[in-house]
Amino acid sequence: MASFTVMAMESTYRPSMKICVIGAGVVGVTTAYDLARRGHDVQLVDAHATPAQETSFANGGQLSYSYVAPLASPDVWATLPAWLLRRDSPLRLIPRADPHQWRWTLAFALACTAHTARVNTAALLALSYLSRDTLDQMLAETPIAFHHVRSGKLVVFRDPRKVARARALVDYQSGLGASQTVLDAGQTIALEPALEPMRAHLAGAVHTPGEAVGDCRAFTQALFDQAQARHGVRVHMGVRVRELVRERARIVAARTDAGDLQADAYVLATCMHTRALLHPLGQSVPLYPLKGYSLDVALAPEDHQAPHISVTDYERRTVYARIGSTLRVAAMVDIGARDAAVDPERIDQIKQQVRQFLPHLPLQHAHAWAGMRPATPTGKPLIGRSPGAANLWLNVGQGALGFTLACGSARLLSTLMAEEMPPIDPTPFAP
Repeated sequence: MASFTVMAMESTYRPSMKICVIGAGVVGVTTAYDLARRGHDVQLVDAHATPAQETSFANGGQLSYSYVAPLASPDVWATLPAWLLRRDSPLRLIPRADPHQWRWTLAFALACTAHTARVNTAALLALSYLSRDTLDQMLAETPIAFHHVRSGKLVVFRDPRKVARARALVDYQSGLGASQTVLDAGQTIALEPALEPMRAHLAGAVHTPGEAVGDCRAFTQALFDQAQARHGVRVHMGVRVRELVRERARIVAARTDAGDLQADAYVLATCMHTRALLHPLGQSVPLYPLKGYSLDVALAPEDHQAPHISVTDYERRTVYARIGSTLRVAAMVDIGARDAAVDPERIDQIKQQVRQFLPHLPLQHAHAWAGMRPATPTGKPLIGRSPGAANLWLNVGQGALGFTLACGSARLLSTLMAEEMPPIDPTPFAP
């Protein structure tokens, strides 16, 4: 682990603090759970009646601990014309008359250097491996059912040049703890026979045997239940937080439709609502929604036409994960979408790609979903004390990696709030 110095902070920690966690997606629920199991008096509040109703509802389902390299990379410059000009591009920029979008996009562009991408990848790998280890420990203590399978992952490439670049990344990540193998087309299909239909287009793949899949919504719901039953978390569901009331540099209440919630410390795990809550406090956070889509395809019990190993089609930016009796297909990033409504055109584009990749899948009854994933320009989440108040903390900005990074993000924040030695360097994630 890299060496670092923990800076002195004004203490907001007391044994058994009263803590209000705002947001009941996968990040907020894991945060509430981790704080409560440490003995704190935790209350969890969310505008929805049940947890995991936004970004965590039907995400890609992959726990891709070794695939956390940020979207901002030198490869962006080669693909930027397609983003702007092609309606069917996997990554699409929709320009808006929105100063925040352009500030975010400029910061994103400035992060697209080889050095920055390597530094950010190293930080994200440290957090993802912490998340993997924390989840393993959590499941050993409290087994929960969410179709969790360590099936491994294949990232498949159509272009031999991209295989060569992937080999260089594998070499780099091996020094950071990743265990991966570069395969040729024949080895890839031998490992996952469901990929036979794309043999003629397959240049190779990277295999990571330790990766896993799971149902993020089922995980969040199960942990939500355990947090209440085992650790006494009090929940306020269907209650929207309208503002944070600050007095003398401290938050004294979370003002809701149902009255004020009072605590010693407050944690925001609030997706895009974070900006609205922080703005009156004088803090601006670089979060922007990246809209993603998914399809759920029901599978027969003995269906061998769908992959058993988690697969990412690199050029199409499409992931395939078998979650129980469902194949989750997730794809597309829209930068600048106005809301989370399902765009039929984008769903049709995904189905066209799936038919080329796995032509035998029954797509006629596939269930479509779309969600807004709050991301920072660098891809690194914001975890730590907010400059807006001494007793306000942030755990936001995990983007498309919320499921993968949730447990590690929760553990890192819990140790920072307790002023303990953090398990990894928190500096890259400081708000």
